Amino acid sequence: MSVLIELRWYRVYNVLRRLISFKDFFIIRGVILAKLFIYYSVSGNGDVVADKFKELGYDIRKVESKLKLSKHLVPCMIKGGYLASIGAKSKLINYNNDVSNYEEVIIGSPIWNTRFASPINTVLRDTNLNDKELTFVLYSGSGTAKKAEKKIKKNYPKAKIIILKQPKDNPLELNKLEVL
Repeated sequence: MSVLIELRWYRVYNVLRRLISFKDFFIIRGVILAKLFIYYSVSGNGDVVADKFKELGYDIRKVESKLKLSKHLVPCMIKGGYLASIGAKSKLINYNNDVSNYEEVIIGSPIWNTRFASPINTVLRDTNLNDKELTFVLYSGSGTAKKAEKKIKKNYPKAKIIILKQPKDNPLELNKLEVL
């Protein structure tokens, strides 16, 4: 009997799949559509956040810049801070800007000189985020991101903002992500 029910369900599934779009089918079934976390990380803070989102069922897309920054704090801060302050956009390695299959997109960025990291500036320029439920997760040494927050509120007024203070060193900061 259960095999017969499964066979009928499979047939119904295939008929529905042909008649309506993928997105509409999953909305009808009540299944939550895919969620995506796009992030950049130099010091490992973004990687810690990505691991948390992976546990929560998000797809993960790490952004890699062609420009490699030093792993040492001071040279990285000087170069990265300068690039952020002038609003530079980095050339990215194999970045896929297609987010059409995602209902919710979360952008993760380190904060340099109170601004987005330059690779995230490129992501924001090249990715169509219209009609997406959008959240920004910003990881900062000071725990503040004034200019980045101002830019978000201006360009994405409906977006949520979560600021984490060094999540790699302060794992309790990751609890702020549970509200998503």
